[in-house]
Amino acid sequence: MPPQLQAQKQTCPRILQGDLCTLSPHVREFVETNITLCQPDFLHICDGSDEENRVIMMHMEEQGIVKKLRKYENCWLARTDPRDVARVESRTVIVTQEQRDTVPTPLNGEPSQIGQWMSPEEFNKAVALRFPGCMKGRTMYVIPFSMGPVGSPLSKIGVELTDSPYVVASMRVMTRMGTAVLNALGTGEFVRCLHSVGCPLPLKKPLVNNWPCNPEQTLIAHIPDRRLIVSFGSGYGGNSLLGKKCFALRIASRIAKDEGWLAEHMLILGITNPAGEKKYMAAAFPSACGKTNLAMLFPTLPGWKVECVGDDIAWMKFDDQGNLRAINPENGFFGVAPGTSAKSNPNAMETIMKNTVFTNVAETSDGGVYWEGMDQSLPEEITITSWKNKPWSSKDGEPCAHPNSRFCAPASQCPIIDPQWESPEGVPIEAIIFGGRRPDGVPLVYEAFSWQHGVFVGAAMRSEATSAAEHKAKVIMHDPFAMRPFFGYNFGLYLSHWLSMADRPNAKLPKIFHVNWFRKSPTAGFLWPGFGDNIRVLDWIFRRVNGDAGAMPSAVGYLPFHGSLNLQGLQGDVDLNELFSLNKEFWQKEVEEVRKYFTTQVNKDLPSEVTRQLDLLDQRVKQM
Repeated sequence: MPPQLQAQKQTCPRILQGDLCTLSPHVREFVETNITLCQPDFLHICDGSDEENRVIMMHMEEQGIVKKLRKYENCWLARTDPRDVARVESRTVIVTQEQRDTVPTPLNGEPSQIGQWMSPEEFNKAVALRFPGCMKGRTMYVIPFSMGPVGSPLSKIGVELTDSPYVVASMRVMTRMGTAVLNALGTGEFVRCLHSVGCPLPLKKPLVNNWPCNPEQTLIAHIPDRRLIVSFGSGYGGNSLLGKKCFALRIASRIAKDEGWLAEHMLILGITNPAGEKKYMAAAFPSACGKTNLAMLFPTLPGWKVECVGDDIAWMKFDDQGNLRAINPENGFFGVAPGTSAKSNPNAMETIMKNTVFTNVAETSDGGVYWEGMDQSLPEEITITSWKNKPWSSKDGEPCAHPNSRFCAPASQCPIIDPQWESPEGVPIEAIIFGGRRPDGVPLVYEAFSWQHGVFVGAAMRSEATSAAEHKAKVIMHDPFAMRPFFGYNFGLYLSHWLSMADRPNAKLPKIFHVNWFRKSPTAGFLWPGFGDNIRVLDWIFRRVNGDAGAMPSAVGYLPFHGSLNLQGLQGDVDLNELFSLNKEFWQKEVEEVRKYFTTQVNKDLPSEVTRQLDLLDQRVKQM
């Protein structure tokens, strides 16, 4: 922190649990410096125990922050202030000395779409404005946590200081947390994480839903050179559970660049064919593209089995034998509730029925939860209370659950959790899948011609999303590698880092694929049934990795030979010709859009190999 902030009068909080003297010198210095800055009344060093969690949940219930859901075992509901419901990209910044270290310099001074930069000077001013005395009257919790299995060579350790008990309870689910982590850390290095809801006591104005936050002053800052994350004003998960996107992607992607590995917004699944052969795959999808559903797939093809290693983040590193090994650095699922149902994801529904913290879902009068797309009919006598804590009916014209409402559940409860999900050495990745929601033009599946072409495919990812300005019209947004909001450094350098993996001696590079479950017919809706039938695409990918499945080159990549997709038992008619058709005019526009994006947004930092791959696509499209 800036020197002038450290010179404040030292405060001595009452220690509720733990002993500062048992902390390593680096951890103790981090804690004591921020006690001086934030001035909490109490200090609690978390041990991660069941008893600690029981007491914290009980205290939150007494304060009205959470409510126990009597229908389920140890499940809780939190309702936030309606102003604090999602990640705030406009207030999320990377702090570096030079702006170009964080984002490429866009052409003609256009605003960057792939990251927000803040200077160290502006950051110091922002901290000075927000943090002095911000925890007065509150408890500072010290959360030692491990991203990845404790002791794994692929794992990293962090320490989060927070004044939010909701964060403590959620971090206990989402990370390995407590005394075991401090023991594993010893005197080693760790990522420093400071979080405050920004509501010192006594309050200056009443809370909404008993949810402390300070949205006018929200700031989520990452200082990669110092391995530091500082978050203020929001209690919502993505802004306050600093092990998630802040550490696991933004800071970790920079650490990965420095150390020669990859930190990615990817699910990891294990897939076993009817002969008992198993492979692991990683896949990157933007939001609303079925990522968790794929990670927990219930296959419709007989004899196939899918098991989940992780549904959101993958840390991947080549081992000494050249295998790309991946771990899921998280310990839980922080999933979007609306749309999750027994049809779309039966395994997720089973996972969340105990030991889960729900946020901003609706509540039923019998002590259960409800949301749009749950596809469960309720008895007539059961009433619904919306996420706004008001009686709700389907005639109200607004959703009962917030569209970004969440469940936070332990991964170990997933009925198809992979036996190797906590393997310290990670699982070997043999295929990487990119995908997006493309209603037109993009085939169901294709394979990249090479690693370099695959990196281009990831860089050129686009997906349908609701326009932030209109909230009505659907627009196709660029979302390279599904990492647009999560890059921890210059996207051009990120692409160079991915390309450099091909130069590693003995590297067994995974094959790279692109999928699109969401292509539509002009008259009949989706062309592909999706959900459990996506196993048919994974089957083809599996066989392509083995060299068994037929494919033919096209302008965009290798497409399945006619008859090489297993359609046995598929319900209804599927128009494969339409699913795999390539329209020359569409792809000419696609090349034009991608070139414009690369030129304006990545500019001089675009690697020449990516430009070459775009030119090759352009040539192939012209020859269609």
